Amino acid sequence: MKTVFAYRLKSARILRGMSIKQLTDNLGISKQMISKYESGISLPDGKNLISLANLLNVKPDYFFTPASVSLENIKFRKKAKSSKSRIESIKINILNQMENYLLIEDILSVESEFSNPIEGNFISHINDVEDLAIQLRAKWNIGNDPINNVIALLEANGIKLVEIDEVTETSFDGLSVFVNDKFPAIVVNKNYEMERKRFTLFHELGHLLLNIDNKFTDKEQEKICDQFAGAVLLPKKILIQEIGEKRQRISLTELINFQKQFGISIPAIMYRLVNLGVIPESKIKRFYIKQNSNPELKKLVNQSRFLGDEKSERFKRLVYKALSQDIISISKASSLLNMDIGAIQEQLTII
Repeated sequence: MKTVFAYRLKSARILRGMSIKQLTDNLGISKQMISKYESGISLPDGKNLISLANLLNVKPDYFFTPASVSLENIKFRKKAKSSKSRIESIKINILNQMENYLLIEDILSVESEFSNPIEGNFISHINDVEDLAIQLRAKWNIGNDPINNVIALLEANGIKLVEIDEVTETSFDGLSVFVNDKFPAIVVNKNYEMERKRFTLFHELGHLLLNIDNKFTDKEQEKICDQFAGAVLLPKKILIQEIGEKRQRISLTELINFQKQFGISIPAIMYRLVNLGVIPESKIKRFYIKQNSNPELKKLVNQSRFLGDEKSERFKRLVYKALSQDIISISKASSLLNMDIGAIQEQLTII
């Protein structure tokens, strides 16, 4: 029990971004006593337990719930500005959310199996991803159509999605992971613009699905997953059909139309055209020089235009399903969703 409490207390503290000193300053508990709690030497009395729970915004029983989730083969893409403590906080946030996700599935006896739709693939050259993107679209019955909702597509095919609320300037794009070495999951920053979020989701899917030769460096593997993301979002057949096999010049209007329809950014489309050999690689350098020398053009190029919706709703839907069938209490729903009971009651309408 002491070991479980120690792990949960430290996790809750890190998740809140608090140091041991900040904890002691807010609660009036000595630093030595907090250290004993986090070392598994002592347990708090009832009064201190409630104080800790209130300050760290968790239910008291959280401290005594054994950890049931581990993250395997984690692929973490972060910005240089992310501190070590912030990274640890993000990881704990993901662990907590995945524990809740698996718990509600277990409560509802929901089967959650996953099979790689392009099983047996092997990437020995970066352009191998083009055929695999076509295979994935065929397996998931997408054809060459635009994908209206990437999150819904991934969730429908057995991949768990978690969105976390992170400041874009100091955080990360996303990560992919196998939970308990079994369940594939993708985590994405909910605050990014639509096109970037969609691209990140398929980039992380690449990490989950692609069997990439070990000869590639980490940077090269990131490039392979980038190309995979672009290939899935904007099929080669459509792009060649509309743009042509070779172009020396291309209009911004053409790129904007693709952006609106397929939900992929203009810079990503430009790289896609280079990868397919439609435009020369030197065109990318000239593209960035031109936009960087013209602030209005740069603003126009980087504007978000995709009008679709990318929100993960499956977990919330499962919680409300259990709640409406009286399988869980409203208090349990509040704990799972990290929402006030009053807010849940306002949203809960039984018909």
